[in-house]
Amino acid sequence: MQTSAATFEQELDDVADMLRRILNRSDIAGLADDPLLSTVRATEAVGRHLDALRALLAGEVAQRSRSELRADGLAAKKGCGSANELLRRLTLASGESVHRRILVGSETRSRFSLQGEELPAAFPRVASALESGELGVDSAHTIIRGLSSVRDRVSSDGIRAAELELTAAATGSGPDSALPASADEIRIQTELWKLHLDQDGTLRNEERAMRMRGVRLGRERDGLIPIYGGLMPDVAGKLLAVFNACLSPRTAPAFLREEELAAARLEADPRTRDQQRHDVLAGIIDIASRSADVPTMGGAAPTVMVTVRASDLNSGKGVGFIDGIDTAISLTAINQLACAGGTQRIVITEQGCIMELGSPERLFTNRQRRAITARDGGCAIPGCHVPASWCEIHHVIPAVEGGETHVHNGVLLCWFHHRTIETSGWLIRIIEGVVQVKAPRWLDPTGEWRPANSSRVRQLNQLDPQLE
Repeated sequence: MQTSAATFEQELDDVADMLRRILNRSDIAGLADDPLLSTVRATEAVGRHLDALRALLAGEVAQRSRSELRADGLAAKKGCGSANELLRRLTLASGESVHRRILVGSETRSRFSLQGEELPAAFPRVASALESGELGVDSAHTIIRGLSSVRDRVSSDGIRAAELELTAAATGSGPDSALPASADEIRIQTELWKLHLDQDGTLRNEERAMRMRGVRLGRERDGLIPIYGGLMPDVAGKLLAVFNACLSPRTAPAFLREEELAAARLEADPRTRDQQRHDVLAGIIDIASRSADVPTMGGAAPTVMVTVRASDLNSGKGVGFIDGIDTAISLTAINQLACAGGTQRIVITEQGCIMELGSPERLFTNRQRRAITARDGGCAIPGCHVPASWCEIHHVIPAVEGGETHVHNGVLLCWFHHRTIETSGWLIRIIEGVVQVKAPRWLDPTGEWRPANSSRVRQLNQLDPQLE
């Protein structure tokens, strides 16, 4: 056995040396298009063989580390709690990758009965396709995981038929397969086979999902609050529909369309798709918080409570804390919340005694919001067409500088532009009740103040002279 192991290691070292030589002498940038794609295909073929070997070895390690062996298991003897831990330490791969290899390797290796009789693999078709290099480990994992989830509820003949058809589709060897199906396509086909084999499974899944549904906020990480949990399919579908409507090139608000931004002589939207979804969700939450259907708390709409030291607030430096959220937020974020939602001054001594309780202030009334909405029509930043209902009201002159909570000092801004108004370079002023904006110098070297014209009525007024 030692000689065999040494032979294996030598052969693998030879393969590694060959790959290193190819990497050292290859000039990928110098390849023409077709040779580049041929190289990708050939490299992937080699990778499939390596992945199959990884899975085979992981399955063997898992077999020798199975729980019934207790202290005699391979992982236990090496001081590890499981085969997954042992392989993670050896390979430096993620736990998810190792779990995938173990599952594929365990289900495609030969088994033995209690009497020592060798039995075929649980998924022999997948095993054969893996060994030949026709099947990738992603597709293999999808087939095995999917069919294993219904194996105890359907006949073995059904599992065998599904495995045969799915493997044929993944390798392009079936009578109806024009080309090998990708791992994503195999995932869809596997789900369909599960529905076909286990027709009551959907109801059971929904019952289980109803018990497991939920959303929770995690601990702060790198300044962000992660969201965990799971949505029921119908709820996820509704949320996805809102995202699609807001982000689709055909139906998206203009502030998310690059062609609209270009037409307005603005830079391409710097936000990623995920960041755009975040800002869409921020708008949805803002709309919901203003809805008359939202329950009140103590007679008032749900309120975000922020605490900050007076010295930090006065100096403009420091942090504050949102009630219920562990991580601190900057004065910029605090000012945005106060600007849009108003403030109520509560003075507390160092000993925790309330010394002063002021009246709510700096909060635009519903009547003022309607007036500002009629005037602005939406976000005041040119090229941003976030509708008024999604916008916050920004104090053009901050209250700390004497600015009033008045229609002549309030302007509509979307969440993104409100959050970045102090750093983006955009300037806003209101002259005799008319909102004017100045673009950053890099965008408009003229430095001119220009009227904001998001309101449809004002845009129509601008067209009247041309129609006469």
